[in-house]
Amino acid sequence: MRKAKPKKRVILPDPVFNDKNVSKFVNHLMYDGKKNTAYEIFYKALDTVKAKMGNEEKSPLEIWKQALDNITPQVEVKSRRIGGATFQVPTEIRPDRKQSVSMKNLIQYARKRGGKSMADKLAAEIMDAFNNQGGAYKRKEDMHRMAEANRAFAHFRF
Repeated sequence: MRKAKPKKRVILPDPVFNDKNVSKFVNHLMYDGKKNTAYEIFYKALDTVKAKMGNEEKSPLEIWKQALDNITPQVEVKSRRIGGATFQVPTEIRPDRKQSVSMKNLIQYARKRGGKSMADKLAAEIMDAFNNQGGAYKRKEDMHRMAEANRAFAHFRF
């Protein structure tokens, strides 16, 4: 690269749980700079999770973290052009990208769900991910299956 690497921005922890991962998640959830609305949606979703999974000994934040762990992919496929042919090359994912991909998938599949409000849809997707099911979990499984199917091209890794 010709230019210097851009500096990583400092993300401040959220006001309720004092957790940086919550802030990152809310930043992904946010539309049009409306961060307060995104925080309200997230906290309502956690309240819904607490109400529906009250028999669980974990706190809603721990359930959310476990759900993110369950849908975090380890490998992905990248298109690589070699000698006129395009191969799907499986590569491991950097830790910060793993986190970002899992958060984006959780939000994407929550938005696709049917439900009353975004908070309800997000809560339902969090509970599904915690129980190893739902759209985001299926997406992770598909990514792993694609990487496994294309394992023969792993030597093209760059």
